Amino acid sequence: MRIYCTTCGHKGRISSREEVTRAYVKLYCQCLDASCGHTWVANLTFSHTLRPSGQQLDVMLFDRLRDLTPDKQKELFEQLGRKAVA
Repeated sequence: MRIYCTTCGHKGRISSREEVTRAYVKLYCQCLDASCGHTWVANLTFSHTLRPSGQQLDVMLFDRLRDLTPDKQKELFEQLGRKAVA
């Protein structure tokens, strides 16, 4: 992925990133032109699917459930009318 300085137009680089969610990442960038030195934050977001995943729905669902905190899992199971497994 190429990025360019929004101030001078020279090439930039991504110095670090912060994954806010699976679909939203903050990219911390800096200009490679030493005389400019501009730093900025760019946002990378998921837009839409062009072709659905080949993974089975249950595999994807369990992967997502594992990523949730225990409190979020419990909340979800309560919403489904089932008891959460501790």
